[in-house]
This record gives sequence, structure tokens and C-alpha cells, in this order.
Amino acid sequence: MKKDKIEKVLTTCPYCGCGCNFYLNIENGKIVGVEPDNLHPVNKGELCIKGYFGYDYVHDPRRLTSPLVKKDGTLVPVSWDEALDYVAGRLKQIKQESGPDAFALFSSARSINEDNYMAQKFTRAVMGTNNVDHCARLCHASTVAGLAMTLGSGAMTNSIPEISAYSDVIFIIGSNTSECHPLIASCVLKAKERGAKLIVADPRMTEIANKADIWLRVPSGYNIPLINGMINVVIKEGLVKTDFIKEHTVGFEELVKAVEGYTPEYVEKLTGIPQKDLVKAARIYGKAGAAVILYTMGITQFSHGTGNVADCANLALITGNIGRPGTGVDPLRGQNNVQGACDMGALPTDLPGYLKVNVEENRARFEKIWGVKLPSIPGLKVTEVPDAILNHCVRALYVFGENPVMSDPDSDHLRHAFEHLDLLVVQDIFLTETARLADVVLPAACWGEKDGTFTNTERRVQRVRKAVDPPGNAKFDWWIFSKLAEKMGYTGMSYNNVEEIWDEIRRLVPEKFGGMSYERLDNNRGLQWPCPTEDHPGTPFLYKGGKFSTPTGKAQIYSILFNTGNPDTKLDFEVKENGKVIIGSIAELPDEEYPLVLTTGRRVYHYHTGTMTRKSPILNQMGPQEQVEVNPLDAARLGINDGDFIKISTRRGYVAARAWKTERVPKGTIFMTFHYWEACCNELTNTAIDPICCIPEFKVGAAKIEKITPSEAQAILEEKKEKYKVELGKDIILKIPTVK
Repeated sequence: MKKDKIEKVLTTCPYCGCGCNFYLNIENGKIVGVEPDNLHPVNKGELCIKGYFGYDYVHDPRRLTSPLVKKDGTLVPVSWDEALDYVAGRLKQIKQESGPDAFALFSSARSINEDNYMAQKFTRAVMGTNNVDHCARLCHASTVAGLAMTLGSGAMTNSIPEISAYSDVIFIIGSNTSECHPLIASCVLKAKERGAKLIVADPRMTEIANKADIWLRVPSGYNIPLINGMINVVIKEGLVKTDFIKEHTVGFEELVKAVEGYTPEYVEKLTGIPQKDLVKAARIYGKAGAAVILYTMGITQFSHGTGNVADCANLALITGNIGRPGTGVDPLRGQNNVQGACDMGALPTDLPGYLKVNVEENRARFEKIWGVKLPSIPGLKVTEVPDAILNHCVRALYVFGENPVMSDPDSDHLRHAFEHLDLLVVQDIFLTETARLADVVLPAACWGEKDGTFTNTERRVQRVRKAVDPPGNAKFDWWIFSKLAEKMGYTGMSYNNVEEIWDEIRRLVPEKFGGMSYERLDNNRGLQWPCPTEDHPGTPFLYKGGKFSTPTGKAQIYSILFNTGNPDTKLDFEVKENGKVIIGSIAELPDEEYPLVLTTGRRVYHYHTGTMTRKSPILNQMGPQEQVEVNPLDAARLGINDGDFIKISTRRGYVAARAWKTERVPKGTIFMTFHYWEACCNELTNTAIDPICCIPEFKVGAAKIEKITPSEAQAILEEKKEKYKVELGKDIILKIPTVK
């Protein structure tokens, strides 16, 4: 049989927030390869390993191809009409019996902007509630809150290409950049080749930390003392930009008093960071012509995550490192479209464009086009939903393109809550660990099978293009929401194509997206918001000239304190007239029973809960199993060798995995990922939340480990197989080669 000619389709990568572009090579209706886009401003002809080899899941035979409805305890295939009729009928009944707030929806940072817009519109316009949220609550909710409070907008201030072109100093804090955002790491290394200085603060010796001019090994949870220590040095050595502070900020005088006690000596006592290294880092950052701060979940995923983010903003503001190329405070968003999902209003407090739901004029803008009265009370956050279910407040949950059973903290508690729902609907591309619990499963088209847009970490809205057809009877997510709305009697979500949805978004939020037609996005390889008019070039960096989008037009400096709980070291602080304060602390410290710190994250070969990458053979071969990083001193004390099975326990639960003896982690700390159902760290993580933004404390929790036998590990694996309803038919752990 003669092969068809290879077709090339330019699209945006479905993995991290870098937003790389590449060409999909299509042959006989299948993706057969990838080629990087040489002209794209972010990746410039480069790709990471997931970009090159992470597409096989698209054609995996385990893709969902038909709607499923649970009958007599078993999910069975049904028609779309039957599935949607059933969902619509149950939602109508629950809404009538218990009111609109008995419904909640988890939206998807993996899916396109248009799908997220439809998800939140369905929740608000059809169901009549603001109970819509998504995984930003678990990764960058503290960014949205912290940067909005200080600067006015919860987004990256600058652009990725500026790092290699303009930054003199790069301060990376809480970011494993080389593994989690490889193409941004490439920009950092190009800047170093140009002569830029690199400071990295991280408890682990990551690849990017190994390349730093200064590595500050900050213990997990102690970012506030570190940043305050740098601010203390900058102030005492006169490295602040006095004119900028006077003209463009509020709260500096209170900050001076708040950080007075965070001397290098005190910070060393608290964190173990040598005084000379702290002072050197502060001087390098403070004297820079253009310094940028890059961060990720290593500072956001704490019960004081908002304080960490605000403190980073403080450091940038007092040194004038904002509002210019190569400067700024740049959160590196974890998922491909977590920025876009926030922008589209998949938040319980915000309509699209970050317009607050409790402001009447904001609601009026949307009511005019949507044709319905909208709810004014902010809804439930992801982290509040499990308890709301158990308290009989939420009866129906719709999970779209996420896998909370693997991704949310204390997953046993969440599973317990889900089992008490009257209706669980899951819309996804695979029968995930969450979908196996559902009453209804709706099969969706994946990234390579639909048109739309993603918004990357630097606010760049880019086109996603359909390359192949969905399998079987899988449908576009926006189509599913549209048809379900029609079944429930609302016709305001009927569209002919995805571009019509995007144009509605542009009309509703013109100040950010008005100038971003599909044609312009196609011709410019994306545009960065705000882009209000058709002749606007987009906005590479925010706050030019010190003009902030806060109510006062000035940046608000918050004094961030760290509460050690020790009266002898607790700092006194008096809030002045313009002073605002956040006090951070760690929710669960090691003790005699649980003497180790558990910290969590990702590795280069996999992505989040492994839904896509564990179905991509090359990636799965390179990262076949969980490896728990254990410091050699801790391993020696416990008689643990490389490749030994260990049981990892916290107050929430336990898992089994193999040990990896490595000095990447400090003594007293272990590191795990949430890629593997066999040993998912989120069975262990803490549900303690930041009181401002409700993000959980994934990055520090008390744990213990012990060596176990292969048969004991196998018994725990069998338990997990039953828990996650996995059908394998073969031994997984015992056939995996010993960790090297």
C-alpha cells in the first residue's frame, strides 16, 4: 500500500507552561513525528524530551471512544443522547432539590481556552453557581493572589526571550527549571554564556542549581527568612531604588522595620545558609542593571505560599527590577494552559478577565451577552469541595480534564468524599483513576484532535491546531458542554465552531483579548495580553513606567514575617497606617514519630499524574517507576541501599517504592513525585491550606521511611491496584530493574 505524503501541522505543545511550538508530522491520519519550530520566540528550534516523544498517547488503544454510564456498578457504553439525557436529568433534579450550589465543576488547565470558557459558562449560566475551579488552586493560586495583591495582576510580568537577551542576574527560587521548564532553562544558560549571574535557591541539588554561581540550600518551607534576609542586606547596603519606591510603591517604611531582625546571622541560624552566601547573593541581585526572579511551586505550594510570592515582589520592587525588559517577577506556570484557565474565569471568585463575581457591573457585562442573571457569591475552591461533599452541601461534581484522585492532597480523604456524591461526571481522554469512580464518563478529543488556543506562562495566547481525528465517538469538550446545556434548556452555548467561542471571549474581555483574532494569532505565532485592539502589538512586559494595575496605581508592599513558633525568635511587628502584613509558618514539622521532611515535585520524563506520558513508550521506558530520593546519611542510619524497597508513611497514609540514595536531597529530607499510581505521594501530602488562596502545603510534611522486603512491597502494590481499580494482569514493581 502506498503511503500518503507526510503533512505538517504547526501547533503548541500540550505539556508545561513554556508554550513551545512544533510541527506534527502526519501520515495516514496518524502522528508519526515532531519537528521544532525554528521561528518560535520561546523554543527557537529546540524541544525537550516530552516535546519530542510525548505524543504517542494520542493513538493509544486505551483511549475512551464511547460515553459510559454506570449500571449495576459497572460502566457500560451508551449513546451520546442517553449519556447526556441522564446527566441533564440528574443535574436538573439535584438543582431543584438542593439549589444551584449543590453542583461544582473542576475545569482543566490541560485543555484549550475555549473549553475552559465553556466550562465556567455552563457552571454559571446553566447551573447558576460560582462553584468552578481548576488545578491552579493546587499550583499557582498563591501567584494569582500574591501578585494581584502587590502588583495588580496575577501573571508573569515579563517574557521568556528577555531572559537570554537582557537579564544581568537571574534569581531562581523554588524551581527545578531544567526538568520542569527545560526551554526556559535553556534561556537561562544562554544568559549565563552572555555573562549573566545565576542565583538558585532550592533544598535539592537540581541540575539548574548545579550550574548556579551561588546555590542557596534553603530548607523546604523557609523561603521567607531567605528573601527577608536578602531584603535586609539590600536595604542596609543602600542598594534600594529610593526614587522608584517613593513614586511607585506603598508600604516600604513598614517593610524596613519588618526585616530589621532578618540579619544574615539570624537567617543562617534559622536556615543553615552561610552568611557570606546570603550577602553575596543579595549584593549581586541588588546591584544588577536588570534582574529577574523565576519561581514555581517550590515557593507557591505552602500554607504561606501567598506570602512567599509577595515577598519576591518586595525584593523586585525595592530594587526597581520591574517594568523593564529583563526584570520582573516571573512565575513559571506548571501546565500548558493553567494561565489560560485562570484568564478564562475557571475560578470561583472571577469571571473571565479576572473580573470579580461580587461586583455588579462585572456581572452585568456578562449577563447582557449570556442572557441570564448570574450568581454574585464567590464559589467553592477545589480544596474546599471534599468537605462540602461530606457535609452534604455538594451533591454533584463534574470533573473535566483533570485527575484529582492522583493530584490532590490526602487523596484517601478525597476518594472518600467522591464516594458520597450523588453524581460524579468525568470528561476525559482516558479512564483515569478519577474516571473509574464516576457515574458517567464522557469521551473527549485530546489536544492533537481539536482547534483552539493555549496561553503560556508569559501570557502568550497561541493557536492549537487539529492534526488528526478523535478516536471512535469522542467529541470536542466545547461541543459536550454545548449539547449538555441544550439538554438543560439553555441555548446560549450553541456555536458552530471554536472560533465563534473565542470571538465571544474577545467581545466580553476586550481590554485583554480584543485585538487577538485567530488570523492575528496565526500570523504572529501568538500575542501577549493585554492586546486590546487589532493594531496593538501585544504586551511583552507589564508595568512600564511604574504604572501598576492596583486600585491606587501603586505597587503595595506587604511585610512578610516568618513565625517560628518560638517566643525567643518571634519578631515584633506593629502595622502602621499603610502597612500590610502576612505571617507565614509551616503547618507540619518533623517530630519523633515522623522525623523526616517529605517534599514533592516532578521529573523530566513524566508530567503530573502520568495520564499522557505513561502512555508514551519512550518516556515510560526512561522513567518506569517512582524513585524516592533519600540522603545517604539517612539511608545508612536506616540500613537502606540503592534499589531497596521502602515504605513511606505520613499521618495520611503509606506507599511503597524503591529508594535512590543521593545527595540531591539534604539530610532529613526525602523527595517523591505524583506521576505513579503505584506510589503516589499525594496519598501522603497534607491538606493544610494557605488562608488567603487555599493552596495546599505539598512541599513540606512530616514523614518516616523503613526498609521492607519485596513481598511486603508486593502486598502494598496489590492494595494500591485494588484502590485505583487497576487491571494489569502482571507484576509491575518486581519486574522493574533495580534503580541505578
